[in-house]
Amino acid sequence: MRYVHIKLLLCAVLSFTILCFVSMSASADSAEKINRDAQKALQKLYAESESAKDLGEKAKAILVFPAITKGGFIVGGLYGEGALLKSGNVAAYYNTIAVSYGLQAGVQKYGYALFFMTDSAMKYLDKSSGWELGTGPTIVVVDKGASASLSTTTAKSDVYAFFFSQKGLMAGIGLQGTKITKINK
Repeated sequence: MRYVHIKLLLCAVLSFTILCFVSMSASADSAEKINRDAQKALQKLYAESESAKDLGEKAKAILVFPAITKGGFIVGGLYGEGALLKSGNVAAYYNTIAVSYGLQAGVQKYGYALFFMTDSAMKYLDKSSGWELGTGPTIVVVDKGASASLSTTTAKSDVYAFFFSQKGLMAGIGLQGTKITKINK
């Protein structure tokens, strides 16, 4: 009997999570809003992190997700839309999505930017129909402490990730299991 209650609770939580993602997808942002928000978020990141600004000058492209919503209780997920910027101009649009299961609770909003430093990383993004982070090019998540010692001469990885504008309360933040897919706007 106890297992029936647990299964019902898990089904309810999973249904709630799916409904949240469906509503987020239905209220997808326009191309103009994504453009504006991505540019604004990147400029804010540059103002807060000199190493992000330096990498941005050397990057082949920057994929900016200005507003990602992450939430869950046991079953969770995240969703956001972003723009791929090449030479300061939007080249394509992408979404990021993940579903997780485990000890978690809360809701959080944040953004992140992926700095593509190599041609091979760009080719991988272009050819993949959906890139699951953790497979393919090497990604280094740069925290505030590490960004102080990062420079364009020490940066040797394919992709660097910077998180920004974190609001809300959610245990942990990461990229593992996150899928990035090209979308039409």
